[in-house]
Amino acid sequence: MIRVREVRVIDEEGQQLGIMPTYEALRLAQERGLDLVEVAPNAVPPVCRLLDFGKFQYERQKREREARRAQKIIEVKEIRLRPRTGEHDLDVKVRQTLAFLEEGAKVRVTVRFRGREITHPEIARDQLAEFAQKVGDAAIIEQQPAMEGSNLFMVLSPSKK
Repeated sequence: MIRVREVRVIDEEGQQLGIMPTYEALRLAQERGLDLVEVAPNAVPPVCRLLDFGKFQYERQKREREARRAQKIIEVKEIRLRPRTGEHDLDVKVRQTLAFLEEGAKVRVTVRFRGREITHPEIARDQLAEFAQKVGDAAIIEQQPAMEGSNLFMVLSPSKK
C-alpha cells in the first residue's frame, strides 16, 4: 500500500536504518516477520517503522480507551426564568445554580418571553445581570446574555478555585 519510491526506515527498537527503496524495506520486514507501517506519510521521504501491526493497533486502542476514561464530561444544566419571576423565586434559582456549579456543571440561564414581553428585553438583561451578581464569585460568565429566538440566555461556568 506504500506508493513511494524511497522511505526512511526505523526498526522495532527505534533505531534508524536510513533511507532505502520501498521494495527493500518490505523485504527486510518480511525477513524479520514484521510489517512495514507508514507512520509519517507527509515527511520527505515518508517515515516507516518495522513492527507487528496487530500489536500496534492493540496498543493504540488501549491508549484511546485510557484517554476516554480520563476525560471529564462537562454537563450543561439549564435554569429557566421569566421576565416577571419574583425575587424569592430568583433566590431559589440562584441556590439551585450554585449547587450545579459546585458539581462542576455549566449552567445556561434562560429568560423566556411570551407574547408582548419580548418588546422589553432590557428587563430580562437586568434580571440576568442581577442573577450573575447574586451567584458572585462561584461562577464566571462564559457567554454574555444573547437573544436566541424568543429567549435571552447566558452561560455560566464554575470558577477555578
